[in-house]
Amino acid sequence: MTDAPVLQTTLSISGASCQGCAKKIRSALEPLTGNPELVEVDLEKQTVALPEGIDAAEAARIVTKTGFPAEPLEDGASTAESAHQAPETAARSDDTGPESSGNGQVHLAVTGATCASCVNTIEKALMSVAGISHAHMNLADNTATASGNADPEALVNAVESAGYGASVIEDEDEADDRKQEEDRKQYRTLLLKMAVSLGLGLGLMVWGMGFGTMMVTDANQGTWLGLGVLTLVVMAATGGHFYTGAWKAFRHHNANMDTLIALGTATAWLYSIVVASIPGALPEMARHVYFEASAMIIGLINLGQALELRAKGKTSEAVRRLLDLRAKTARVIRDGEEQDLPVEEVRKGDHIRVRPGEKLPVDGMIAEGSTRIDESMLTGEPMPVSKAEGDEVSAGTLNTHGSIVYQATRVGSDTALAQIIKLVKKAQGSKPAIGRLADKISSVFVPTVMLIAVVAALVWYNVGPEPAVVHMMVAATTVLIIACPCALGLATPMSVMVGVGKAAEYGALIRQGDALQTAGKLDLVILDKTGTITEGHPTVTRVHASDGDEQRLLALAASLEQHSEHPLAEAILATAKEHDVQPGKVTGFEALNGKGVQGHLDDKPLRLGNRRWLEDLGIALDDLADAARSITDEAGTPLFLALGNEALGVIGVADAIKADSRAAIHRLHEAGIKVMMVTGDVDATARAIAKKAGIDDYRAEVLPEDKAQVVNEMRGEGHTVAMVGDGINDAPALAAADVGFAIGTGTDVAIESAGITLMRGSLHGVPDAIEISRATVKNIQQNLFGAFVYNSLGIPVAAGLLYPVWGIVMSPILAGAAMSLSSVTVVSNANRLRLFRPRHRLEQNSSNSDPEQQKERI
Repeated sequence: MTDAPVLQTTLSISGASCQGCAKKIRSALEPLTGNPELVEVDLEKQTVALPEGIDAAEAARIVTKTGFPAEPLEDGASTAESAHQAPETAARSDDTGPESSGNGQVHLAVTGATCASCVNTIEKALMSVAGISHAHMNLADNTATASGNADPEALVNAVESAGYGASVIEDEDEADDRKQEEDRKQYRTLLLKMAVSLGLGLGLMVWGMGFGTMMVTDANQGTWLGLGVLTLVVMAATGGHFYTGAWKAFRHHNANMDTLIALGTATAWLYSIVVASIPGALPEMARHVYFEASAMIIGLINLGQALELRAKGKTSEAVRRLLDLRAKTARVIRDGEEQDLPVEEVRKGDHIRVRPGEKLPVDGMIAEGSTRIDESMLTGEPMPVSKAEGDEVSAGTLNTHGSIVYQATRVGSDTALAQIIKLVKKAQGSKPAIGRLADKISSVFVPTVMLIAVVAALVWYNVGPEPAVVHMMVAATTVLIIACPCALGLATPMSVMVGVGKAAEYGALIRQGDALQTAGKLDLVILDKTGTITEGHPTVTRVHASDGDEQRLLALAASLEQHSEHPLAEAILATAKEHDVQPGKVTGFEALNGKGVQGHLDDKPLRLGNRRWLEDLGIALDDLADAARSITDEAGTPLFLALGNEALGVIGVADAIKADSRAAIHRLHEAGIKVMMVTGDVDATARAIAKKAGIDDYRAEVLPEDKAQVVNEMRGEGHTVAMVGDGINDAPALAAADVGFAIGTGTDVAIESAGITLMRGSLHGVPDAIEISRATVKNIQQNLFGAFVYNSLGIPVAAGLLYPVWGIVMSPILAGAAMSLSSVTVVSNANRLRLFRPRHRLEQNSSNSDPEQQKERI
């Protein structure tokens, strides 16, 4: 091996949260360095170290263009050393990820944003602040994040100067509670405004129809003038937020949905008030008033926003359920006394008592007692897990059985539950590639609609039928009202919020929007063996005694192994204990490397080891050949036991395949995904495991550092590849894959080496995440398709496209209803994902509800 080059050029980056991000950065810099392996990305310190002589400014430009804002650092010496930290440190740091304050991120609560154009404007305003390298707004929950080095007040001022409200989020829990309360108040306010404006609009329509006309005459001119003033008052009271929003946008040279609504309704009202004021200035056929249209449009849009607000609240139910898991108080033992304290006052090292039926307030390790803990709310594992002294427990889980005392090891924002909530919120705010098309369109959408309205008005005025001025006004108003940038802005974030929350319910933490999208395209899943397909520790799979006395054979083997610390010895002793077998007394114990163990029992040599060793000693094992072959075929290791020169039997020890691995792999096959296993085991063991688990292909005797080469090889063949591993030894392969699945536990949620972290050990998490990914992407596609089709068809029809053929002219009131319905439809469609369940969960429920199967199990 050659020495690594001296790393002197260093960049400061932000937004890189996983090894997938690191892979993108290395690939982007390959043309500059010539070799991506020369690029060291430190996720914990958010730095990139490059070989000497690389143009730092150009490297920073490339990394920023890739999506990770970067700038050169003058001193790179210290970071070069930190780039070689153990992966465990990077994987488990509580301060990694873009939400860390050390990365210069500010989170803002934004008010007044209603559509994709607003999002574009706010992101531009944040990017205009000196020191900000990246900005992102999530319309679904009205929050914005800015990365870089800038005063938070400057960011708030920038958003406010763009015509919107903003405040810094210092306590996310408090901000969530405040937002829920504000949303409830806004919902009630919108319904009240809707009732007033629709009431006036319908009243005007009924009154006009009662007189048989909505035309201004000498007899009703005064009445219509009075109604026009009343309409203006109602428009200001119930739709004032549209007009103030439009005015702020105009002052800042922007245009948004408020602009379209304000222009449309104001045009209808101004035309009507002119008709009512000077009817003689217009042809008789043009003396129609549209006061009811202005009022009803505002009422319908308020109704739509109220329904949208209510539906949007449902998309964040997953996070609220996680928040509800938190205990409010803890029974802390201090100075020998038990006292109930707010969970915020619990300190690391405190001893806490938890009684049956209570939630655990913080993470910790059991010091006294044993119990069963329901971890389903965190891991998706349905059965309670037995816990005893020395076992770790997590905040938010439920103590179902015994009373325990445990020592707090992680409190506050360091608990597993707090990190899960943090990861879910971060992923819900991410934006997959599929949603970026809407961003590009939104930047020009409103100006384009305004231009179409002007063109439509000119066409109607010049070539339309009489009264041309009325048709011109109606067409322009209808085009402005029917256009809906709101649907475009909500299409992606609403589905992402629900999809990420749904995945979290099943124990899959999706860390990035791109991982959510790519998981649905996978056609090859590569599995690590140990701890992924198998249990990760040896167990006894078979005991075969020559004389049929398996209890005696197990007792003799345990008599030897009780003196050994080898993992195989632990497996045999665990099985002996399970069967209440008591080991005997052996003298002269000796462990022989590569052979086995031996000792003396009643002055006779007792040996347990491999076939070659015992046969070299002249012990005949032919009678045990079939049993040994059966063990080998099941991917086990046969251990032969002999007393003196007599072979007593054989014990099979193997790293057993998890009970549900084969079923999970079958689900992947049903989804059209090929499965490959990579392992360091010898070919015979790998072949047996692959056959037993139903795996399509395998690679044996692969070193951990070479697994990434297998991933790259498969990607080179055109496959979209997922790598599933433990997130530490398999980090290079996880980073090289299109999507990395890191199998962790409920207390191992900070794994940074994969796009998706599975909180429980079951492989079912992989097809679960893939099914949810496919459902989410399909939902986004439906939303975008609906938004595009709605606007593509609605705007031309509103402009009068159908009039030459069928004589149809759309009413502005109908346009207002359609516009409200489009955004409500997008939000409602996203909420359908809340009902989605992975197929094997549905099958489990179906079998649980089958009375006949219930009887069979009983």
